[in-house]
Amino acid sequence: MIVFWFLLIALVVVVAAVTLAVVGGGAEAVLPEAEPDRVADGLPEARPVARTDIDALRLPVAPRGYRMAEVDDVLDRLGAELAERDARIVELTARLAAAPEDDAPPAEAGRVDLGKDGR
Repeated sequence: MIVFWFLLIALVVVVAAVTLAVVGGGAEAVLPEAEPDRVADGLPEARPVARTDIDALRLPVAPRGYRMAEVDDVLDRLGAELAERDARIVELTARLAAAPEDDAPPAEAGRVDLGKDGR
């Protein structure tokens, strides 16, 4: 019978301690305020994203985070496509700059000259 009373008192003490811990011990907050989950991605704001920006990008991992290998594969693909796009833009810009003015299409390429009578 003494064991029963001992277990009952221990149960009451544990329930009271848990209740105080959950409700709080007064005006003070039990847990500190959580910071918002934001990623400071480090991508440039003032210029387009380049391959080196993607290579340097590292995302934080949380306990219930992401699968690192999958995200790394996506970032690698994105970086490769950005590098390919940038190389193509440079190539086309160089070609346009090197093209003689005679090969350039006329400004009114879509117009058809109908002559004096308009037919």
